[in-house]
Amino acid sequence: MSTPANLKDLYTHEMQDLYSANDQMQRVMKTLVAKASDAKLKEMLTKSVDGIAKHTQSLKAILEAAEGKATKEHCKGMEGLVTEATRHLTEEAPKPGPVLDAVIIAQYQRMTHYGLAGFGTAAAYATALGDTKGAAQLKTIVKEIYGGDEYATKLAETSVNVQAKEA
Repeated sequence: MSTPANLKDLYTHEMQDLYSANDQMQRVMKTLVAKASDAKLKEMLTKSVDGIAKHTQSLKAILEAAEGKATKEHCKGMEGLVTEATRHLTEEAPKPGPVLDAVIIAQYQRMTHYGLAGFGTAAAYATALGDTKGAAQLKTIVKEIYGGDEYATKLAETSVNVQAKEA
């Protein structure tokens, strides 16, 4: 990233970073789906993969409207989260079942919280810059991500963690 000169530069960079983060997260999410045992968890993760694709399309449209083109800048933060998730799913993975499902939820939520911070920041920048359409789209994405995160917490607390405790 070049040194930002103003809020518009920060806004553009945040969206380019999110574009990269989404691509990285979507790839690892497919592994999470494949390794999950709990049917509700698999369903939630599958919907999340579709949601990430939809959010990426929204980002591309906002970037094209703001910059004339949609480019991404490699997100090192998500790279670290993806590396960590991959490690927990491979070399440090428990056997398939509720304990692995609990690990999957933890890794999903770490990545999701990163996305919430980024999309929330981008929405705040859009609002400050008067980009009402971009702000509305970004706020919708934040709500959708937050809903997935809340569902993951509910699933963990009422089912997956309970089963993992008994494993």
